[in-house]
Amino acid sequence: MRNTDDDAEIAVVAVIVVLVVGVSTTFWSLVGLGRVLYARLFDAGRRRQFPRHRRPNAPTFGLRRRWRAEHLRRRRWVRRPTPAGAADPPAPAEVAVLVAAHNEELVIAETIRTASQLVDAGQIHVVSDGSTDDTAAVAAAAGALVLEVNPNRGKAGALAAGIDHFGLCRRFEVVLLLDADTHLSPDYLTTGLPLFSDPDVVAVAGRARTIEHPAPPTGLGRFLIAYRERLYLIVQLLLKFGQAAKWANAVTIVPGFASMYRTSALQRIDVTGAGLVIEDFNMTFEIHAKRLGRIAFHPSAATAFTQDPDTLGEYVRQVRRWILGFWQTVRRHRFRTGVFWVALAVFIVELLLSSLMLVLLIPVLIGSMLATALLATAPDAASWSFWAAGVLTPRDVLIGVLLPDYLLTVMAAVVLHRPRYLLLGLGFGLMRIVDAALCLRTLPMAWLARSSGVWISPTRRVGPAPADTDDGRPASPALIPVGGDARLTAVRAPAPAAGRPAAGRGLA
Repeated sequence: MRNTDDDAEIAVVAVIVVLVVGVSTTFWSLVGLGRVLYARLFDAGRRRQFPRHRRPNAPTFGLRRRWRAEHLRRRRWVRRPTPAGAADPPAPAEVAVLVAAHNEELVIAETIRTASQLVDAGQIHVVSDGSTDDTAAVAAAAGALVLEVNPNRGKAGALAAGIDHFGLCRRFEVVLLLDADTHLSPDYLTTGLPLFSDPDVVAVAGRARTIEHPAPPTGLGRFLIAYRERLYLIVQLLLKFGQAAKWANAVTIVPGFASMYRTSALQRIDVTGAGLVIEDFNMTFEIHAKRLGRIAFHPSAATAFTQDPDTLGEYVRQVRRWILGFWQTVRRHRFRTGVFWVALAVFIVELLLSSLMLVLLIPVLIGSMLATALLATAPDAASWSFWAAGVLTPRDVLIGVLLPDYLLTVMAAVVLHRPRYLLLGLGFGLMRIVDAALCLRTLPMAWLARSSGVWISPTRRVGPAPADTDDGRPASPALIPVGGDARLTAVRAPAPAAGRPAAGRGLA
């Protein structure tokens, strides 16, 4: 007969595993898996109905249109993958890029360079928000239209100023919000814009990847960005993809580092959100609260690379800012009816319980082990050690916390082809405790204090840029070492050639 102590231990481990992995993550992962299976089912049905040489997208023999019509007539048992009334996606010429930057002279030029490979330089708009360095001059030399605002009003205020000053909602169909340290992948628009074919889609959430080159100079820095890359994978692959299902529309955040908004919806969003430290949670919640439309996300679409902190101090400051912004947004919008709000409530309950569990994990483990040792030397049924002994054991922590967390690391190592994560992942559990402590620490702050949104950019890692572009034009400002130090600085490129659109300058 099974011992009741064993049953209790199994129950404790099961509860811990649920809190570590999360019901929300499990549920939305299954939804995401269903989306994948549906797409595979559609493709399989398409292959069965049309052999490779007769598929409707095969141009052979000039019969493409007839085969496509035949395909549409015969495909009755498979649901259309695109909604009724689907339209052509916006063209790159209809996309405005908006960058809010504060003291980003080291990285802004490379960001503009990668964006200018996808759209014309005249579509790139930079708002230098109270910068005291050469951010505005470097951006102008790179060919962007530049607006300078003073004093520093924060990212949300800078974005609102740029949208209004450049008339983006009047002139463009889509606005791509871009951070000053973000590099767009070459296929960002070709994969992201088709998601707007659904007229209900008002925002496309970009997929975040961390910039690994140049690599952080310290082992701790490499550990931190590996942990962040794993987090991106878990959130986006196991959570956000399922949340973006059409019936759910429960995406919690459209990240402000590189995401797109349809301007018809953007003009109805309160970008500034008074009293908030960050803008992207608020803009996402505005979409849900005002029922503006659907948020689309796909792991293989709209990928961009961002520079994550490589020091513990800057990591803590960034995470604290993100979590505080989340709690402030929840406070501002409160709860309503709908799938998104129910999913949000479940997520918050899980977040608080798991954070509390992780923060108390080490103290409870130490107390339980100490009680077990005291009970072995002086058994006393009336003492605290009698009740505390065996509440939590190292085996419980190993099976319930470390093993599930490490399995997530194994998944990340396989998917991202990063075998070094198998070694670095041994310490990721400690970072989850840090995140949990920051989550609980910022919760009361969201109700006790208001934020101005004023920001300070973190230290940036920069590396050399190519000397020339493929078409022979001068490259954007190169980044070269200064004085043999590991820190790098920007050297301005030549002014735009004659006949090229001049960089606009404004003062607000």
